[in-house]
Amino acid sequence: MDSRELARRAVELARRAGAQEAAAGAMRSRRVELDWRDGKIEKVTEATQRSLSLGLYVDGRYGSVSSSDLRPAALADFIAGAVTMTRALAVDPDRRLPDPELYRGRSTVPLEIDDPSQESLTPDDRRQFAAALEAAARAVPDASAIVSVSTSFTDGWSERDLVTSNGFEGAERSTSFSAGASVSIRDGDLRPEQTAFRTARFRGDLIAADALGREAAGRALGRRGSSKGKSAVATIVVENRAAGRLITMLLGALSGVALHEKKSFLEGKLGQPLGNPLLSIVDQPHLRRGLASRHFDSEGLATRPRPIVEDGVLRTYFIDSYYARKLGAPPTTQAASNLEWKLGDRSLAQIVAAAGDGFLVTGFLGGNANSATGDFSLGVQGHRITGGKLAEPFGEMNLAGNQTDLWKRLVSVGNDPYTSSSARTPTLAFDGVQIAGT
Repeated sequence: MDSRELARRAVELARRAGAQEAAAGAMRSRRVELDWRDGKIEKVTEATQRSLSLGLYVDGRYGSVSSSDLRPAALADFIAGAVTMTRALAVDPDRRLPDPELYRGRSTVPLEIDDPSQESLTPDDRRQFAAALEAAARAVPDASAIVSVSTSFTDGWSERDLVTSNGFEGAERSTSFSAGASVSIRDGDLRPEQTAFRTARFRGDLIAADALGREAAGRALGRRGSSKGKSAVATIVVENRAAGRLITMLLGALSGVALHEKKSFLEGKLGQPLGNPLLSIVDQPHLRRGLASRHFDSEGLATRPRPIVEDGVLRTYFIDSYYARKLGAPPTTQAASNLEWKLGDRSLAQIVAAAGDGFLVTGFLGGNANSATGDFSLGVQGHRITGGKLAEPFGEMNLAGNQTDLWKRLVSVGNDPYTSSSARTPTLAFDGVQIAGT
């Protein structure tokens, strides 16, 4: 049976076994990954999967199970056993399916997240792209310092069908294409390594292999002579591909679970200033070819564009129907999709030039963030900025502070969203931030 019929059948079996309500998600996917290293194929993997996940609401209790054994007889036994086990769990009166009204108003905007050309991709196409990545990396000036180059090309598709016992049915199919290069170099006794990576819904939107290979090599060679800089309170410019780490910290404090568990420094802050008025972000689930675009969320709730921060003011939390009942708040959606930023008019180079002296952060290395207090401490690497120009590389430094202060120190938003992430962060610059080194 197809995925929709499988999900319908699972809901029917759950109801017959005694569940008052049920939600079934049927998933299918195929993924091919080719890894290339120093002139030859290192590994090729192909995975095709089919699975069923089931949410069961039984006598005021809730259970969640999944299985990849979809034979009719096995499925019936599995669901009956799952219903029995759910009866042994604690009662939770807030566990039930969403109000069907929340399913309505589903957008019909074309998302364009399924590239039909994916099916015609050949093994030779993948090999050629991976080989071209290495060739481009080894063609840069100073390539004699390169020790090793590893590249990869990955493509695939996935389908999901969601059916609930109270009237929701929906399906979406998407494709993805990813490519990356990792370059290690000789720097005295050290072997610094840097990567460049891109992903897209459509093959034609993926960056050209020669550009990506050169980027990876350039990043690696740019790490030569890296040292720990002196501690300072300075202007910090965060490159677009790295800035996603900062917004992830913020989103963690906006979740329904964080609010319910009193682990959010943003509890009770809706409608209040969060950061500089330059900060405006919209959750945009209907972005054309977006990496997290969707018409409905994991519960079946119809998705809608939703301001997160508007001119520096906090506008929404991410709350599913369960935590909405716990909190006595309106449900929004469980998690963010694509982030759409209000962009500035400056490029990375222009923001660096305007910074005068400071630090360009190109990567975060470990660290932690406390969603309850807003405190964070993150290892960073990148380049010093001297006189508005990039200078020597630095590493083993630490960026620390509190998010309530950090976002108020935002002084520039770039014009360069990083489209290989659903966060789509542009370059961000902050003034007067503490960075610790020697």
